[in-house]
Amino acid sequence: MPVVDVVNLEGKKVGQVDLADSVFGAEVNKHLLHEASRWYLNGLRRGTHKTKEKSEVSGAGRKLWRQKGTGRARIGSIRSPLWRHGGTVHGPRPRTYEYALPKKMLLGALRSALSAKLAEAKLTVVDAWSLDTHKTKTLRAALGKLNAETTALLVAVGDNRNLELASRNLEGVKLSATNALQPYDVLRHDRVVVSKDAIARLVRALDPEHPSVAAPHVETIAPAPAAASNKEAAPKSASAGKPAAKKPAAAKKPAAKKGKE
Repeated sequence: MPVVDVVNLEGKKVGQVDLADSVFGAEVNKHLLHEASRWYLNGLRRGTHKTKEKSEVSGAGRKLWRQKGTGRARIGSIRSPLWRHGGTVHGPRPRTYEYALPKKMLLGALRSALSAKLAEAKLTVVDAWSLDTHKTKTLRAALGKLNAETTALLVAVGDNRNLELASRNLEGVKLSATNALQPYDVLRHDRVVVSKDAIARLVRALDPEHPSVAAPHVETIAPAPAAASNKEAAPKSASAGKPAAKKPAAAKKPAAKKGKE
């Protein structure tokens, strides 16, 4: 398990922290790093390229000369791709370059990138990003004491307004949260400066041996209880217990006899 010194913004050692081997000591997989970088860069492409086709360029739609008898090649439109200022055939169209990358590949690439930075001794752990002001000059001086004078990737947890304002105007410096950290950014910047709280978050999120919280298995679902009726029973009338009186049957009419009278 690698042990890294924890320093403050003045560059002085204030403690040590143990890093998990599964996250910061993993084997560097170049194929995963390539795939994760390619996936990230494709997602940044706008895809707004467009060329005009035959039906979109300017020009009349009439036939320039008759089909036969002129000795010239037959032509149907001045907007033909064979002509100058004609349309483009199979040109680029607006599209998106994004595609899905398995989450396990992305997490594996992030572990490889962090392990590579630690192996190159270009990973710095700070106690906290406690800046008294939002001035860029203050952060620039702090990064100089942390040996991050070229390009640096700052990783923090939570909202830090002073750090956000001070870092956004520095060329080659990028601020990232732990849940938005990309392998491409880790490889692109010369030094990675991570806070102590961010280290704990990364270990918890990237450690494959960390026990995940499993939802309990439900075999059967009990039926919901019947809703009690709020209506009161109607009062019984005095004649409720007596049988209903039968109506007298109607007198039957005598049937008429058929035949002569």
